[in-house]
Amino acid sequence: MFESCGLLAATSPLSEVTSKVLFQKGGFVFTNHMYMVTLSTVLLMVVFPLALRRRRLVPHGFGSVIEAICLYIREEVVRPFLHDRTDRYIVFLWTMFFFILTLNLLGLTPLDRIMWLILRRPNHLGGTATANVWVTGALAGAAFLLFHFAGIREQGLWQYIKNFAPRVPWPLMPFIFLMEVVSSFVRMFSLAIRLFANMLAGHVLLATILMLILMFQNYFVATASTMFGVVMSLMEIFVAFLQAYIFVFLTTIFIGLSVHPEH
Repeated sequence: MFESCGLLAATSPLSEVTSKVLFQKGGFVFTNHMYMVTLSTVLLMVVFPLALRRRRLVPHGFGSVIEAICLYIREEVVRPFLHDRTDRYIVFLWTMFFFILTLNLLGLTPLDRIMWLILRRPNHLGGTATANVWVTGALAGAAFLLFHFAGIREQGLWQYIKNFAPRVPWPLMPFIFLMEVVSSFVRMFSLAIRLFANMLAGHVLLATILMLILMFQNYFVATASTMFGVVMSLMEIFVAFLQAYIFVFLTTIFIGLSVHPEH
């Protein structure tokens, strides 16, 4: 019992999602989450061209899956909000969806365990980058810049600024303008925190369930924890898709609010 408590004390569910340093050169620090972002970028740059390299009237295999997702996002998610402006912003929204999805799915892949089987030594080549608020904050920052850029592009800078203070009695105008500016930043933080919190909570819960095996060390708990862990892993795959979709959906809404101020 004391041995298992000591093992638990040395282990934390948060260790599965915390940022770990892979190497450091002077003032530059390269972490496992930076590695996962880089790996996701490389995978998208390699896999998508290979899957779509042959232009066919009816795509096959993985290419058909990609096309189906792209068509759904464009026609069912983006076009109802952006209408004739859909094609101006759809490439960014597609890229954002697949990038977040790849980060989420790689976070569910035990890359450090796989590398341990190859290298036979401990490593930190894995982790959930979207459980790092700095990563989700950067993604939300990109979306923040896009929906302001879209508003300025469609309306012009001065008209876009004027829309932050609609026609209200002049004593209220500074207050309304300030509230609109704050609201635009709240949208960015909501995107970042929603993705971060959902990915963090799921991984911590899954790690906690599996740690019950070390805590109780009996067949019943081990079996129940393993079965529940499998169910939770399947749920995490669903959440990985769902959170990528929600991020793109909300970004689309915010773009629509910027280019259609009357709504």
